Amino acid sequence: QVQLVESGGGLVQAGGSLRLSCAASGRTFSMYAMAWFRQTPGKEREFVSNIHWSSGSTTYADSVKGRFTISRDNVKNTVYLQMNSLKPEDTAVYYCAGSIWYYGAGSSYDYWGQGTQVTVSS
Repeated sequence: QVQLVESGGGLVQAGGSLRLSCAASGRTFSMYAMAWFRQTPGKEREFVSNIHWSSGSTTYADSVKGRFTISRDNVKNTVYLQMNSLKPEDTAVYYCAGSIWYYGAGSSYDYWGQGTQVTVSS
């Protein structure tokens, strides 16, 4: 089993920055990929970005490309999401996800965090 705990959410003005962290614990040696998703009330969970655990290869949703950067620290077993030039439409609960086999933009991840709220004011 793997446990994921997000942190770093909060309230920020449009144009500002936040960095989210996702700390993984447990059987982290089996991790294949990790990702960030976000969700607003009444909408489906949306893919934001993912990273291949060993190679560091990354993908991004078009809506965040050029503004968000995903990275990982293999020693600390932590994934980060640096969010710059934030917009009000980035407001959502952000979830960290991990998988022992899947590296994609769908929701087929094995493990999920509890989520952290990001609110961007205009």
